[in-house]
Amino acid sequence: MKHSILGLLSILILISCGSTEQAFKSTNSANNATNGYWQQHVDYTMAIDMDVNNYQYKGTQKLVYTNNSPDVLNRVYYHLYFNAFQPGSEMDVRSRTIDDPDRRVGDRISKLQPNEIGYIKVNSLLQNGTSVSYKTVGTVLEVLLDKPIQPGEKVTFNMDFDAQVPVQIRRSGRNNAEGVAFSMSQWYPKLAEYDDEGWHADPYIGREFHGVWGDFDVKLTIDKDYVVGGTGYLQGEPNETSDKKTYHFIAPKVHDFTWAADPDYIHDTFQMPNGPTLHFYYKSTLDKVYLDNWKKLPADTALLMDFFNEHIGEYPYDQYSVIQGGDGGMEYAMSTLITGKRKYGSLLGVTAHELAHTWFQFLLASNESKHEWMDEGFTSYISNLAMHSLNGNKNSNPLSGSYRGYYALANSGVEQPLTTHSDRYASNRVYGAAAYSKGAVFLAQLGYVIGDDNLDKTIKKYYQDFKFKHPKPFDIIRTAERITDFELDWYFTDFAQTTNTIDYGISSVDGKKITLERIGLMPMPIDLTVTYTDGTTEDFYIPLQMMRGEKPTSATIINDWAWAMPTYSFDAKKVVKSVEIDSSQMMADVDRTNNVFTK
Repeated sequence: MKHSILGLLSILILISCGSTEQAFKSTNSANNATNGYWQQHVDYTMAIDMDVNNYQYKGTQKLVYTNNSPDVLNRVYYHLYFNAFQPGSEMDVRSRTIDDPDRRVGDRISKLQPNEIGYIKVNSLLQNGTSVSYKTVGTVLEVLLDKPIQPGEKVTFNMDFDAQVPVQIRRSGRNNAEGVAFSMSQWYPKLAEYDDEGWHADPYIGREFHGVWGDFDVKLTIDKDYVVGGTGYLQGEPNETSDKKTYHFIAPKVHDFTWAADPDYIHDTFQMPNGPTLHFYYKSTLDKVYLDNWKKLPADTALLMDFFNEHIGEYPYDQYSVIQGGDGGMEYAMSTLITGKRKYGSLLGVTAHELAHTWFQFLLASNESKHEWMDEGFTSYISNLAMHSLNGNKNSNPLSGSYRGYYALANSGVEQPLTTHSDRYASNRVYGAAAYSKGAVFLAQLGYVIGDDNLDKTIKKYYQDFKFKHPKPFDIIRTAERITDFELDWYFTDFAQTTNTIDYGISSVDGKKITLERIGLMPMPIDLTVTYTDGTTEDFYIPLQMMRGEKPTSATIINDWAWAMPTYSFDAKKVVKSVEIDSSQMMADVDRTNNVFTK
């Protein structure tokens, strides 16, 4: 997704047999970071019949649910996301009462007429052939089971439902501002996730999603003039009957299923050598300048995918689709929906960001409702590096925008810690700066702490250990600890769980003696550049004592600095002319005015 961040930041923005129950129940080797891990599994089989005239559809859903947890489940919950697009919904009220409403939403939901709202109405629900009791509560279906689901047990739920596609307001909907007929994300009754923290049946208020890993088999019947693209692999050519045709998609090892449709879609493909087929869907009615941009996009998208494959890990699916639709940019399984009337730099930038989400959230499937910075921030980090590479590496710090966004947040007086649930931020501005800017800085600054080479190794190891799983925030730090053998819990604690800030300064310079001071509460190791009066320079590295190690460096390593000591002094080799703390500016010091001393 894309957000405005405090007016400063513009975002450019396996298990190899993971589709089986046994894969998710299996234990890993003693060296694997995920030893003892379990996760639930779903198999969806759905048949959908869409009426393009009244924007309504009927659906049947067979869901085979495998309880891989050690717990007995007495209830289950489904998300009914389309119910958010009704006057008086939590999304509607929150949008009208938050200090800075998303301009795309505003009060639009409150003004929807009955034929414009969204809904999903469950008509019947069976558990292993027996009716169960259920109740719709806003965007959540609460289900009291006929019989508890035992650990290791599989149950089959059969559901009939009716639904209406809302006027396009946020992510999903019909007839968006660019005229795309259907942007169908979060459109089906979606089983909520259950993990070692319990159920995650959050209402749909404004933010993003969390889902159960599984396999999807979807048959979509729609007017024969419509072109459809999205998640999954198309099984042969669509079957036509009178005025409709049926698309059949199979999507293995995903935790969501999205599609879009329009009668005016152009469908282009780009086959990557030894890689997936890239699909591009965009309206033929676009102005020529935009059509030309979409024609240029495939080759650069392939370069982006090559970058992410190299710097994170191999993309595991056989296809990926970039689809005009939605209301900005939003990531989905094997696909993204983006708006298409953009200058080329913007079109490529949003594609880079949403494509990067394939790794940071769709393969490393963190709970983005609770840990939004893990997907938005990490995605911003790697997509900025990718765009930097495509643009010829012309910027000395491709993350400078993220740092500026974080500094504005840290000095604003309204920052909330990254442990804040995404719906509980006081404002959209604070959410945006925390999720995108501070999240990106978290990863970039980790490179400052452990060394860039170690960060590269950490990202690749994190992907290898946690793809097709649900990693949690501390998993990235534990991965870095395994790579480096450092102690790094202090970094996670202060930067992610508090609003403590980093502020180091140069207290005094007297001949050869240099005295530094720690002003902020957050500890950090220090890179220091000293220029002597004879014109020579020397780099020093001051390890942080509680880190129990030193990053690889060519600098002169001097004594550790214990955090509780407010000052640190040492004697340089010669008379000092000037001193600078962190000349790379990759340490997120919130006040750099005291980082340089010159006689």
